[in-house]
Amino acid sequence: MTREVANPTRTKELLKKYGFSFKKSLGQNFLTDLNILRNIVDVAQLNEQTNVIEVGPGMGSLTEFLARSANQVLAFEIDQRLMEVLAETMGPYPNVTVVNEDVLKADLEKVTSEVFENPELPIKVVANLPYYVTTPIMMHFLEASLEIDEMVVMMQKEVADRITAGPGTKAYGSLSVAVQYFMEAETAFIVPKTAFVPQPNVDSAILHLTKRETPAVEVYNEDKFFALVRASFQQRRKTLWNNLTSYFGKDEATKERLEAALAACAIDPKRRGETLSLQEFADLTNYLYPANN
Repeated sequence: MTREVANPTRTKELLKKYGFSFKKSLGQNFLTDLNILRNIVDVAQLNEQTNVIEVGPGMGSLTEFLARSANQVLAFEIDQRLMEVLAETMGPYPNVTVVNEDVLKADLEKVTSEVFENPELPIKVVANLPYYVTTPIMMHFLEASLEIDEMVVMMQKEVADRITAGPGTKAYGSLSVAVQYFMEAETAFIVPKTAFVPQPNVDSAILHLTKRETPAVEVYNEDKFFALVRASFQQRRKTLWNNLTSYFGKDEATKERLEAALAACAIDPKRRGETLSLQEFADLTNYLYPANN
């Protein structure tokens, strides 16, 4: 039986055979720890009634494990040089489709409808996300009209800490609010940097995200909610009042409107954005942008 792609010996053989050199600009780090790959699949709880989207399959180390458990796997690989490698490593798995495309530019609904034979099955995203575009990729999936039930994704531990952070902590920010608005987030386990080739500078974390049936808080205008959140964290050391007046304006009418909103929501303008809960951000947004507007 052919050794797994992630087996360190086979990884080296494939790298040599195809003369592959890592591109730092694409954040390429290949997993070579079989136990960690098994654990990722365990966290994702895949079965034959699940379709999976993977981003950045590399040489197929995780893809192989996904293929053995899921119904179908759709993998987006931006690096044309890896298509030949993946044609070899994924040859034994007819349920894998690799698309040579930047996932951020992909029409997810269109591609999945073309690839997945049974579109009724739940879709999960399971991937070792490239470090340099972790946040844009996650938001791309969260904001897509495609129904995604769960995400089990690997990222820098620091980014995972930011996503799972609560109010009043240093790590809490607009990313925490944006992700927690849509999904419940928890860190499943930590992956040491020694599990990769080449070895990155930092440890990684596996984040398990489950889509909420309804968003964490009720807002009348999502766009305004996220804009207000971003404004509140614009300069972390500044007070909420300073950040909001920088964003909305400093004329008297605007100041009066902001003062009234903060007072109505019982939020001290001297607080910093990082101390506000999702509910407080929602209350403030709903006061500033009522339902009938």
